[in-house]
Amino acid sequence: MNISKLFQQKSYEKVEYIIRRHWVTFIPIVIFLIVLAILPIGVYFLLTNSLDSYLQNQAYFAAGVLLASIYYLSIILFFYTYFTEFHLDLWIITNDRLLDVQQKTLFARTISEVDLFQVQDITSEVHGIFPSIFNYGNIILQTAGAVPKFTFRSVANPNKLREVILNLATEDKKYHEKH
Repeated sequence: MNISKLFQQKSYEKVEYIIRRHWVTFIPIVIFLIVLAILPIGVYFLLTNSLDSYLQNQAYFAAGVLLASIYYLSIILFFYTYFTEFHLDLWIITNDRLLDVQQKTLFARTISEVDLFQVQDITSEVHGIFPSIFNYGNIILQTAGAVPKFTFRSVANPNKLREVILNLATEDKKYHEKH
């Protein structure tokens, strides 16, 4: 995705970070889809033992192949849809503002932004065993802007990122106090 199409960058603005969700959060859906992909194979072996005479009929066999094809294509479609939404959710941190790009569905996207000097409170949270092991969590920003709350979900190194945003916000507040 070309970031310059998402927002108009100001002349003095520099992109500091582009953040996506941590890759570990994608693993559960992959495991779920693998289980769904293996499930019909088990059903096939159960049916071949108990309903062998039905499977000898070409019409039933063709219907089974058609249903299995539709099933597997649906799994692939679901995977690509979820991956697209996962990959296109991002947060852009510049030296002047924060942008929250949320891909809602394949053809729906919401982009919110807030100036760094409007950031009032930043909280990072890491809950659970896997987030602690893989060092990912949420960052919650309270702002004085039109969007009162920004949530960066499942980002890597949330504590370090909170410090970076806090430092950038402090620098931006100093700049706006002078001008």
